[in-house]
Parts: sequence; C-alpha cells; structure tokens
Amino acid sequence: MLLTSQKTMTSLSAPAQEPDAQGREWWRSAVIYQVYPRSFADANGDGLGDLPGVTAHLPELQRLGVDAIWLSPFFTSPQRDAGYDVADYCQVDPAFGTLDDFERMQWRAHELGMRVIVDIVPNHTSSDHAWFQAALASAPGSVEREHYLFRDGQGDEGQLPPNNWESVFGGSAWTRVTEPDGTPGQWYLHLFDSSQPDLNWQDEWVREQFRGVLRFWLDRGVDGFRVDVAHGMIKAPGLPDYTPPAEGGSMGGGAPSDGALDGMQPAAEAEPPTAPYWAQEGVHDIYRDWHRILDEYEGDRVLVAEAWVEPMSKLAKWVRSDEMNQAFNFAYLEMPWQASALRGVIDTSLAAFGSVGAPSTWVLSNHDVVRHATRLALTFDNPQGHGIGPNMPVRPDAELGLRRARAATALMLSLPGSSYLFQGEELGLPEVIDLPDDARQDPTWTRTNGERYGRDGCRVPLPWRAASPAFGFNSTGESWLPQPADWARYARDAQEGDPASTLALYTRLLAERKAHGLGLGEVRWLDGYPEQVVALRNGDVTVIANTGSTSVELGDGEVLLASGPLDGRLLPADTTVWLA
Repeated sequence: MLLTSQKTMTSLSAPAQEPDAQGREWWRSAVIYQVYPRSFADANGDGLGDLPGVTAHLPELQRLGVDAIWLSPFFTSPQRDAGYDVADYCQVDPAFGTLDDFERMQWRAHELGMRVIVDIVPNHTSSDHAWFQAALASAPGSVEREHYLFRDGQGDEGQLPPNNWESVFGGSAWTRVTEPDGTPGQWYLHLFDSSQPDLNWQDEWVREQFRGVLRFWLDRGVDGFRVDVAHGMIKAPGLPDYTPPAEGGSMGGGAPSDGALDGMQPAAEAEPPTAPYWAQEGVHDIYRDWHRILDEYEGDRVLVAEAWVEPMSKLAKWVRSDEMNQAFNFAYLEMPWQASALRGVIDTSLAAFGSVGAPSTWVLSNHDVVRHATRLALTFDNPQGHGIGPNMPVRPDAELGLRRARAATALMLSLPGSSYLFQGEELGLPEVIDLPDDARQDPTWTRTNGERYGRDGCRVPLPWRAASPAFGFNSTGESWLPQPADWARYARDAQEGDPASTLALYTRLLAERKAHGLGLGEVRWLDGYPEQVVALRNGDVTVIANTGSTSVELGDGEVLLASGPLDGRLLPADTTVWLA
C-alpha cells in the first residue's frame, strides 16, 4: 500500500539564476519550439513551407505558450540535405522568401513575446558554395583548398581514399575530384553527403568568415544560434583511420552502453572511444571566440550546441561559462520509457550540467529522429538517423505510442531547465511510415541504396485544418512530402476546443509549468512508489509518471493535470499526473 506521507531525497539541479525584468538568462528555463520551415506552413502554395507561412502562424505558437522559436536553416541552398547544405550564410533561399520576410517574421515573433534562434551550419558548406567552387578551380596546396580538407589519395596513383572514414549518411566520407586540367585529383572530406564538404577550422580565414556570419544575424536582432554538429569541425591531427563500434549509436561516435539503457549511472558515464572527427578539444576555442562575439550585443543572446557527445560529464564541457549556454540532451532523448533509466539520466543530467553552472535541457523529438509518439512504442532497435518504413519487423502500436508520448512529455516539462519541442508533437503526430520510395528525399536513403529509410518520416508537412487542401499546409494541396490521408484527425483546428486533445494537454502543461516556476526549480525524488514509477517534487508540484503495465495509487494531492484519463485515485499505466 502506498504511503500518503512521503520521504524525500533531494537530487541535484542546475544552479538557477532568476531572470530579471529584461529577461536576463531567459534560456535557463525557456520552452523552445523548433520550426522546420519547409514543413511548417506554405504561404505561396508551391508545396514547400516558407517564412511568410511561419509568420502567419506565430499567434498559434504564442497561444501554445512557448518562449522562443528555433528555425532550421532557411539560407541559400541547393536543398540536397534540406537546407543543411548552405551555399550562402547571409541570404535567404528564394524558396523560403527574402531577407525582408525574415525580418518581418522576427519582428512579429518579438511583438508576440517570443525570441528567435537561427540554425547555423559551420562544420560544412554546400558544394555549391563560392568558397568550395573556388577550391575546385584552384591547384592542390592553394590557399583556396586550405579552406576545406583536401588530401592526396593513397595507392600508386592516389586512387584510394586518404583514410577509412565513413559518412554519417553511409558510404565513404571522401570524394575524389577532377582537377581543372581533367585529371583525377585530390580527395575532399565530407562527414555527411558528398555535396557537404567539411570546412578546415584550423584555417584562420574560415574562422574570420564565420565571425562575420554571426555578426550579420546578430545585427539583425536574432536572439541566438543553434549550432549544427557542434562536436565536429576540428579533426584529429593526421586524420588517422578509425573503425567505429558496432552500429547502434548516434553521431556522437558510440552506442549507449547497457548501463545507460537500464539506468545505472556508473555504466552510463563510461566514456566510449572518441572518433578522430568528433569531440576534439580544439572545438572549445571556437566557442570561446563565439561567446565573446555574442557578449558584444545587448539582449542576452544564446548559443545552443547540437553535440552528440558521451558521457554527459564530457558534454558539459560545451556549456562551461565562457563557451555555449546550452547543449541538447540526447542521452535523455534516447532513453526508453522505463523508470530506472529515466531517473538515472535525469540525475546524471542535472549533476553534469549543474557542475559547470549550466541548465540542463530536455528533448524528445526533432527533425533527425523518429517522432516520440512512434519511437516509444517500437519493439526493436532503431539507431538514430536510420528511420523506419514499410518493411519494419513489427508495426508500432499507434495508440500505445501516443499514450506514452503524452506521459513522457508531461514528465519532461516538469523538469528544471529548458525544454525543446519539435513542431507537430503538440498535435500528437506520429512518424509517417508509409512514404513511397520515390518520395523520399533524405540523402541517407539514397546513399545507403534504400537500406536506411532516413529522416523524412518526421518531416512531413503539418496539418493545420482538417477540411482544407494539404490539411491547411497551403491552399493548393501541394506538399513536398505526401501527407497521410488520415491526418485530418491530427489537424490543429480539429483539436482546438477539445480538452482531451494532445494540443490541449501541451497548452495546459506549458501554462502550469510557467505558473509554478518549474523551469527554475529543483528535483526532489519521492520514496515509497513502485519501481515502475518516476515520482518527484518540483516546487509545489508533485509529478508521478507510471511507466509500468499496472495502475498505482496516487496518494494525496489535488490533480492539476494528467496526460490521460485517471481511474479515480489510481494512475493507469503509461500516464503522468501533476498534483498540487
């Protein structure tokens, strides 16, 4: 029988500095909403989302209750990797609009009380970028080639790649060029697609160009940057051969240990081998430099690291006081819906980030992973970036996935620190499994010859209105990825006014999180609950998440909200409740 009077044990939380009236260090407790522009809303009807489409729907995000938006890249790009192949960092791609459109969008967001974070991609450029085109036109050893990582090949005639590195998207990380005189030439490094050559961050010229890029957008009032592949950029001297561990990990260079999956902190903190192209110490000098640039500007700008780094104690180096402000918590994202694993990663996160005075972050979905409304119901291993499709071993249970997703989100939004939401998760959107092969556009799909489905399934355009063309994504019915025929039930207008909808749950969660100051609170674990339960107290709110298969007693307290229906004073399986 559950006791109604609980013993508590205080856990670590990041030192919280209360924001002042001007929003000082607002990012410590912010809820930040990722806008993937090509799939958010399409104002001109061409099937691709754009900046005017974002502007038109900012009021809905304000009503949802988010503090900031982060926009995935909208810069000039041939779009071979959905904009993460940048051809000009200081221009808006015409597919998304104009620089004036961006400034109107940002002005409207600020008017509505939301900050704007833009995505910057410094590890690589597009092969269409003028810098790379100049390198191709120049001779080996030239200044222009020093901006990238060109190397002579191995073998009698240089016909073999310089080393054995593999691309994250599959295949070799090296491509051989044809020199201006028509002969086979050097090779260039691309940790991602061959259309995304890696920059040489040992080259001072490259560093100076990006100082200019940062200032270009800071001068226009952006509130910060999310830094793509923030653990890359610097490579080990000599570019030595490297064979990664058995597949199953992420871009961090190692799979989670068994201890990480069952919540045992010592094993989770065991450091995997470091790839010579990830997490090199030299990256920290870059971010100290960038930190100083942001400090030149008023308004408390933020640097956010997309850094797949293990263990968490090592990741904390990215958010030391003179470097970045936040780092995505991919260890949390990758945890199964299992109580001991969740308790372990929460404690580890708060301790690691808190040790350097940074807030922890929390995230469950983004544009690179299977949506958590589907992922939490998978019964087989699904490495990050592989995606899912029609030939899966077992179809996930959609009802179970959504129930767990709602419960997982309710737990996440109760935690101190900053939380990230991916567009559409507030609608309960699942991963789209049955995309036609000829519709898939992720380079992972093509580079692996269909062996990996890639990330298109989480990027399908949003449904806004159930009875409109393209479910309100635009007025023409065009859509760069096909939307499932049954998505009318997920449309925003179908959920508005329904207190049981996922949209209503998210709106209530964000309102109560803000009202009770949970983002600046601390975690105190509650004893006396079964092992299947995560039970904590943050401020004046008790949070109980049941990850098991049987109901548990709630004990005392007024119900503030629940992720699903309660059975009297019983908390059903896969349900989270907040009690006052």
